[in-house]
Amino acid sequence: MFLIVGLGNYEKKYFKTYHNIGFMVVDKLCEKLGYKFSKSECMANTCEFFINHDKILVAKPNTYMNFSGHSLASFKNKYKLKNSQIIVIADDIDLPLGSFRFREKGSGGTHNGLKHIVQTIGNDFARIRIGVGRPHENQDLADFVLSNISHEKMKILNNVIDEVVDFILKKIEEINNTNKQDDIF
Repeated sequence: MFLIVGLGNYEKKYFKTYHNIGFMVVDKLCEKLGYKFSKSECMANTCEFFINHDKILVAKPNTYMNFSGHSLASFKNKYKLKNSQIIVIADDIDLPLGSFRFREKGSGGTHNGLKHIVQTIGNDFARIRIGVGRPHENQDLADFVLSNISHEKMKILNNVIDEVVDFILKKIEEINNTNKQDDIF
């Protein structure tokens, strides 16, 4: 079993903000495969499907961003998951707009949601960070990540969202081809 978690804030007013890039990725992943978020568990909305007999559980926590670790800890306990079976997708102001970076473990960096997850379950889970760029010189960081994405920048981000979805599917396929059941990434 694999758990893929997109980070974001669940209130509608945040849907088109930089901080919700993780939600956008997992929405696109499930949509591409023809599935919908239809269940609620472990403080998250979930979508599930199988790829070559492996259950893939995709989650969007219903906690605010800064408390995302509670939802992941709940999933770990319920499904007896190892951190190596988890991937988290989040925005990153330290990466250029439209880029992404994959790491198998690491710190939370400047991202409060990732920091909370690291404090809650440890740092040895995979993560994909999507570059959203930095705020203007005089713009507050929180105001920036919670601001609506312009149409022009959304075009750029839609391209990287598609790339990340393809990357995730490729990684799952690689795991299935090598019959490696314990580690997703």
